[in-house]
Amino acid sequence: MIVYGSTLSPFVRKVMVVCAEKGLAPELKPAGMGQGGPEFAEASPFGKMPAFRDGDFTLCDSSAIIHYLEAKYPEAGLIPEAPEARGRTIWFEEFADTIIVGANTPIFFNRFVGPRVLRTTPDIAAAESAEREAMPKVCDYLERVVPEEGFLVEDRLTLADIAVASPLANLALVGSPIDPVRYPRVTRYLNRILERPSFATILEQDRKTIAAMGGAVREAAAA
Repeated sequence: MIVYGSTLSPFVRKVMVVCAEKGLAPELKPAGMGQGGPEFAEASPFGKMPAFRDGDFTLCDSSAIIHYLEAKYPEAGLIPEAPEARGRTIWFEEFADTIIVGANTPIFFNRFVGPRVLRTTPDIAAAESAEREAMPKVCDYLERVVPEEGFLVEDRLTLADIAVASPLANLALVGSPIDPVRYPRVTRYLNRILERPSFATILEQDRKTIAAMGGAVREAAAA
């Protein structure tokens, strides 16, 4: 079993955490942004990560991969069966993949991916605008809905928690963490999820990767 991509991508991270929670240990092969070669191209026709291979079977898109894994490896089920719980889990994954990622992409891209990976000039104003305007809307919502203790759905870990935590983890990686004073519930909730071994091991490697590439860019002149 192979996952193609980098865990700095919240979508790849989401798949790898799901695998870890299910006791699976796929090989992670670097891919995306010009990497991966024909093997990756076969699994991901449009060059998006993650891509996935299980024997002769290939698939791309994190949600599709996770639904495949859930069907094939139902133990440690991460998508509830009950209609209401399943609906909420799917909502939180969609919320994470579109709204959270949309809000924090200008931050992660301009503080790390652009200047450190692509060697482009960062738009620090865009990063600061997202930190000031887009992310507070996300966090205001989460502050209302995350539990004081436990998890988002069924009082157990589900895909909802993994999906929401995966992109939020990137904020701290580039020095733009969620404000614990303004968002205490979100901060405690996120810490609970990210302290799980399935996340912690991945994030330790991600921190090393970012440090090795020069760290986050805080000002345009630093690029």
